[in-house]
Amino acid sequence: MAILGEKWTVDVLREVFNGVRRFDDMRARTGIPRQVLANRLAGLVQHGVLRREPYREAGLRRRFEYRLTEKGFDLYPVLVAVLEWGDRYLADPEGPPIATVHRDCGAMVRAHLRCDAGHDVASPRDVVPRPGPGARRRTA
Repeated sequence: MAILGEKWTVDVLREVFNGVRRFDDMRARTGIPRQVLANRLAGLVQHGVLRREPYREAGLRRRFEYRLTEKGFDLYPVLVAVLEWGDRYLADPEGPPIATVHRDCGAMVRAHLRCDAGHDVASPRDVVPRPGPGARRRTA
């Protein structure tokens, strides 16, 4: 949550996933205050979720676009899950404002849980936490 937990961070990621890569375009589309947007982008770059790519329009100074890294692309299922939750509990009666669909066939894209053995996980109650290989005993 140190990476995703700050206000506006998910909004920034949503814009980048939707193809918005430039600071001014993100600012115009989201209304995020300039300094907050600069801080969120810097943090996502620092954590390796985004990378900065320089560009220069004719007659203007060099600027940067923000592009997803592999680490950033791996966040897509998280964003889809959050979108599904919002669609289920917060959408207008007419339906959600946006649909995520598979480019090839047009079917809805959904977050889906499956264990490493290939079983679908139908409910959070079917999952139990256990210590992993990196678990350490807490010391007082």
